[in-house]
Amino acid sequence: MSQAGPILFVSNADRPPFVGALDEARLFPVVDTDWASAARAVEEVQPAAILAVMHGGHEPHLAALAKKIAEQSPYLPFVAVDAAGTLPRNALPFSLRGGNPDRLIARLRAALRVRTLHATVLRRLPEVKVALPQGDPARDATVLLIGRGAAYPALSVALGERVGVVGALSIEAAAKHLNTRDLDGVVLAEGFTARVTDAFLTVLAEDTRFRSLPVVVTAHQLTQTYDLPNLELIPGEPAKVAANALPLIRQHAMEAQLSRTLRSIDAGGWLDPRSGLLTAEAFARDFAKAVEQTLARGGGLSVARFAFDPGNSRAQLDAARILSRLMRQMDFGVAQKDGSVIVVFAETDFRTAHMIARRLSAVMRHTSNGKHEMRSDPVVSVDSLSPSDTARSLLARLSADASRAAS
Repeated sequence: MSQAGPILFVSNADRPPFVGALDEARLFPVVDTDWASAARAVEEVQPAAILAVMHGGHEPHLAALAKKIAEQSPYLPFVAVDAAGTLPRNALPFSLRGGNPDRLIARLRAALRVRTLHATVLRRLPEVKVALPQGDPARDATVLLIGRGAAYPALSVALGERVGVVGALSIEAAAKHLNTRDLDGVVLAEGFTARVTDAFLTVLAEDTRFRSLPVVVTAHQLTQTYDLPNLELIPGEPAKVAANALPLIRQHAMEAQLSRTLRSIDAGGWLDPRSGLLTAEAFARDFAKAVEQTLARGGGLSVARFAFDPGNSRAQLDAARILSRLMRQMDFGVAQKDGSVIVVFAETDFRTAHMIARRLSAVMRHTSNGKHEMRSDPVVSVDSLSPSDTARSLLARLSADASRAAS
């Protein structure tokens, strides 16, 4: 894949052999600069990606370079090679194990795809009234933490202070989360043999759904390569693991955010880019039409409301993301300002809707954030359309049922 703009290579030493591999991979041209001139070179060269080697002399210049890169638009990937300490928030870690350039090329290609996606969204935004989500994408990220060793609780806290965390004590439990959730990263901690780790990474690499997912291994040396461009070995204290994994997680969360925004543009602005569900206006329109058609033609229509603690806005967002992933194509939903999520089940009777809602709520109960876990268990209420209903009366009854259930 070629790109509009060169790769800026930053180092105070001679160009290493792996940089030549970029030329052979047609990721070119490569422009060299030293650390003292790097921030200025970003302005002058207008690169498509930055590749920086952390082998000394970079310390006084790293913060200024990271700040300059963060100011660029569209997204400018910044890959930090062989960094020993904690990285800036936008520097993607990369350890050049064994001098194999293929991993580096895969990492750059994955990052450049995010840049291309960002450029596409920026180009198409004027087509409809869709607001690009603001703020740090990592605040909405969800990471799967797999482990059962002594470091697991500390890792859970260190990650949970930065992102949402879904915990799994076994590979089997992790597989269930991978199939039901939109995740922005996987951290594989201690507690598993090298053979189990290898099998898990092999399965991830063979499934195209997870190929671009950041995967951080904390406890094993990797003895072979995997087709996982964002796989990284980050040993050390939990705080260091979390801090250096975060840039990879943030990039994936940004990619997911941009993909939802693009879908919203394709839908004429009727999808909420943050939740993946309908906007409030679109939901009101579609729900009124669904009620009208069901009353005229017959059949079933049921509605479920998942209400969360108003102080735990993250639980609502996680639920909306889960629902947007697991809902049937004929169903639709909305995240409301009161902290609830409403889903409409078309052609569904009360008993079936109740069963579906119960299964969905079970998936929502596993995300925690920070040192003090906030319960994300929703209060679930389900109701079905009756012949005397309107769209407004059905929603009012559903909210009243939820209030009674909560009390």
